[in-house]
Amino acid sequence: MSVIWDKLIETQDRIIDIFDEYAVEKKEETLEKFHQPENGWLNKVWGNPHVRRAHIDVVDVRETKGLWMMHVCCFPDLNNDAPIYGFDVIAGKNKMTGAFHDFSASSGGEDHPLVDWYQDSVKDFIPSKKRALPEWATNIFSPSMIAAGNVATEEEAQAICDLAVENLRVWFQSVPEYSGCGNVELTAGAQNYYCHNQQQNPHTPRTMKSLGLNEADVDEFCTNALFPKIG
Repeated sequence: MSVIWDKLIETQDRIIDIFDEYAVEKKEETLEKFHQPENGWLNKVWGNPHVRRAHIDVVDVRETKGLWMMHVCCFPDLNNDAPIYGFDVIAGKNKMTGAFHDFSASSGGEDHPLVDWYQDSVKDFIPSKKRALPEWATNIFSPSMIAAGNVATEEEAQAICDLAVENLRVWFQSVPEYSGCGNVELTAGAQNYYCHNQQQNPHTPRTMKSLGLNEADVDEFCTNALFPKIG
């Protein structure tokens, strides 16, 4: 058994509970293709009048690859200038090799009250090992982003998971306050800029190919399912 994996699966369940509490699960045709629970691949999306898209992607290949991954990303509606919520984890049996959490600025900018709140919420967390970020990431993530590597202790793993879950609840509770504060065109541009930079992450397609997806499916997943731009 793995304490790290157990905590992450518990965190996955807590996140889905919050999605169910504050939003309604919906269908996306492109995403349906990549929802394969029988193969350990979960892809689901929720929404509500204030949240355009709340997506969770879990790849559970512990038995075959010794790997567990989760991606969570939530976008406000286009008339809302609140930041974008993100939480990503990659974990082997004994440690999280990467854990990333942020409220990333949208059209409201880095001075948005919810970005300020996020920065205050994580100020006391100091990772035992900080992960360096590439240019595509520094283009979109806040200076206070949690970027932790080699998370091997139960205490640090619990701290990261609790922050991500508690901040997700606050995000859902707070986003409606900013409804009508966003310019639709500016917000669409900001969210597309976020998606464009996320699509530059070379690790995602590399990992998906290692799990057996062909190149066409990997491209479709990364472009149209994981970080789809607004048309």
